[in-house]
Amino acid sequence: MTNLINREELVSILQKRLSSKKSDLKKFFHNSVDEIGVRYCYLDDLLPKEIANQIHSVFPKKNEMRLLDSFREKKYTSKNFDHFDPLLKDITFAIQDERVIKVIEEITGIIDQKPDPSLYAGGLSLMEKGNFLNPHIDNSHEMTRTMYRTLNLLYYVNPNWSLEKGGNLELWDTSVRNNITIESSFNRLVLMETNPKSWHSVSPVTVDEIRICVSNYYFSKTSPIGKEYFNVTSFSARPNQKFVRLFSSIDNKLRSFIRHIKKDGFGKKDLYQNHKNT
Repeated sequence: MTNLINREELVSILQKRLSSKKSDLKKFFHNSVDEIGVRYCYLDDLLPKEIANQIHSVFPKKNEMRLLDSFREKKYTSKNFDHFDPLLKDITFAIQDERVIKVIEEITGIIDQKPDPSLYAGGLSLMEKGNFLNPHIDNSHEMTRTMYRTLNLLYYVNPNWSLEKGGNLELWDTSVRNNITIESSFNRLVLMETNPKSWHSVSPVTVDEIRICVSNYYFSKTSPIGKEYFNVTSFSARPNQKFVRLFSSIDNKLRSFIRHIKKDGFGKKDLYQNHKNT
């Protein structure tokens, strides 16, 4: 398929679109903390519809992706951009472009943010019926532990999606008892701050349809809470899942202990290997 657009053009569109809504998004982001304690905002119609439709049409199938399947989550992910249509790589790294980051900094007030060309925890994700992501807080740093994770940028490309289909972003209070739901609407970009209290999840997909997302994360040497801290990705569960909550707590402590023993853990890291050429 011939791409409708190249990366430089995507950067220009993103920069202009975000800038045109900067005032509204800034107000949205900073006032949202009163809802649940996590600052967030979202922008609909991020890209021209025909481009968003093309991103959807070239998205990899689940058999081309890696399945993550545990009590914590069930979803498919991939960073193998060099095996897919170039448009997927272009939209992912356009969101990491320094010109886009500058506008995002003006919206959020979060300073000195940097992209992550290795896509540590970022990339493409796909969910089908029954897939989910339990409430969790993201790991505090990137691979080297020299920069703090500061912002999640989630771009949804699900045509005709609606709330009752599930697969929606949920933001929780610190006790993981109450939440607000952000629909994974087509052509919507969500910005969500990341800190030790930013619990979030994805509700189970309830229909025989595919829910897809392009995920990016920004990092900064400046701690989002003004002091040093470290945490592994830590899971909880929904309020009615008492056993899973207990098991998750034990699992979090074990994985945290392992990371204190070995800084980079024992598992193989899923990183984008060709990031020098992005």
